[in-house]
Amino acid sequence: MKIIMLGAPGAGKGTQAKMLADKYHIPHISTGDIFRANIKNGTELGNKAKVFMDKGMLVPDELTCDLVVDRIKQEDCKDGYILDGFPRTIPQAECLDQALETLGDKIDYAVDVEVPDENIVRRMSGRRACASCGATYHIVYNAPEKEGVCDRCGAELILRDDDKPETVQKRLTVYHEQTQPLIDYYKNKGVLAQVDGTKDMQEVFQSIVNVLEK
Repeated sequence: MKIIMLGAPGAGKGTQAKMLADKYHIPHISTGDIFRANIKNGTELGNKAKVFMDKGMLVPDELTCDLVVDRIKQEDCKDGYILDGFPRTIPQAECLDQALETLGDKIDYAVDVEVPDENIVRRMSGRRACASCGATYHIVYNAPEKEGVCDRCGAELILRDDDKPETVQKRLTVYHEQTQPLIDYYKNKGVLAQVDGTKDMQEVFQSIVNVLEK
């Protein structure tokens, strides 16, 4: 089962990807993990990616695609995998399709976790992180015992820049411009499955499982 997870930042697709990977015993592959592993291991592709990342630039589509394809050729992906964070754009999707076709393979499902923007802004701006140990909380869904204080180490909890409403809104704007077109791309290919991401985490998970197993 080859699955792509789609959804806006903060929609919860990463959490769902991990849960699906555990259930089906297939790797959860995120581009961030691939970049880090290749750079750490000093691979040729990793060194090429590092040049762009060190300059604060996005890694080009073709190179990102090469890194992903290199990963899905590995033995642990023979029964399937879940791609999280890739593809992000139509050119990346086309590059992936071409590479898979060469391998005699294709994507089975593109799962879109749908959450309205206002829900995401509310959800992410409620996040708090411990400045010391890195533990994470949410003022509504997973509140610390004492407001503003980490349960684990007693340090101050902060609202990270990434989670500030104005930053989240900017990320959502980029998502709608670049990644939203992928919804239509995979719909036209007949592999798109859309689930309501506003529900409870377990309900969302069950909705995805129902689609995959119908």
